[in-house]
Amino acid sequence: MADNEIEQAVSRALEDSPERNFRETVDLAINLRDLDLNDPSNRVDESIVLPSGTGQETQIVVFAEGETALRAEDVADDVLGGDELEELGDDTDAAKDLAGETDFFVAEASMMQDIGRYLGTVLGPRGKMPTPLQPDDDVVETVNRMKNTVQLRSGDRRTFHTRVGAEDMSAEEIADNIDVIIRRLHSNLEKGPLNVDTVFVKTTMGPSVEVA
Repeated sequence: MADNEIEQAVSRALEDSPERNFRETVDLAINLRDLDLNDPSNRVDESIVLPSGTGQETQIVVFAEGETALRAEDVADDVLGGDELEELGDDTDAAKDLAGETDFFVAEASMMQDIGRYLGTVLGPRGKMPTPLQPDDDVVETVNRMKNTVQLRSGDRRTFHTRVGAEDMSAEEIADNIDVIIRRLHSNLEKGPLNVDTVFVKTTMGPSVEVA
């Protein structure tokens, strides 16, 4: 349960947002301080499952063969086997298009070496290398969990953004998502809350409201 201040900030961001003819996302802007982000070990790079979901469609592609591929077809947006992987390796433009359209990739662990060989130069710099699926993992469960997952990634920038919901979600739901993100952020930064300068919430086109 998020504290009241976060929920009030979200309520203001939703209320102050001008009416649009499309469904806006709700985003969080995080500003860090007192961190040397040129050192990769200080950078934020977290996958976080949001308790209230993202409020948006999340595109997930699975690399798999056989039974795993058949099961993945029920939940993933696309399922690609070894032949398709090899074809993508020969077509950089198609690989880049796929990387741009896809939020998360999942792959059978046995295919990870080939993915690194064929797609590493495309997916690696974008932070989109697949989540490995171990033999005992349930592909359906993994994909469904990732549909509610966002990536928290700073790179070498002190200010970065992540999605925390959609405008038609309740302020309480969005605040719960923000609370989880902030807690994870604090637990992973060297000086915890002291490394966070400010946090703002806003709809796509609306004004920013300070959360912390």
